[in-house]
Amino acid sequence: MARYCRAIDRRELDSLRDIYAPGGIDHHTGFDGRVEEYIAWLEGVLPRLDGTLHVLGNHLAEISGDEAISETYATAHHWGTPSDDPMKNFTTAVRYVDDLVRIDGGWRIRERWAVRELALSDVGRRLPRTQPGPIATHGGEDPFTRLAARFRNG
Repeated sequence: MARYCRAIDRRELDSLRDIYAPGGIDHHTGFDGRVEEYIAWLEGVLPRLDGTLHVLGNHLAEISGDEAISETYATAHHWGTPSDDPMKNFTTAVRYVDDLVRIDGGWRIRERWAVRELALSDVGRRLPRTQPGPIATHGGEDPFTRLAARFRNG
């Protein structure tokens, strides 16, 4: 679940192929189809936003051998320019309802329903950045990406 959120927030969409089972299916607000189509859809949607931040909450799983079902609560923040556009500046409460399968020792999403519980406009709530500090980026300059590269390369 955390790998999925990180892939979306850091826009490392190629890694979604390893999070979903081959032929995996995703049902999201505005999208319904296979993982390859989902990735293509995200490649069109995410660049319209300045950023997203997914925060995971309650997680329930039932496991039977190499199959499982799970329900994970999440809050997903979205922001973009212009800051007064409610389609680019909103927070949503969602439940990820997943059909999972274990492949090569790891759990993969076979089918996902992103069940939106509510969406709140954040227009007028976002404050401008006024203090220096680390900045989240997409790609190789993000602090975690730089640290991970340094760690992995010794």
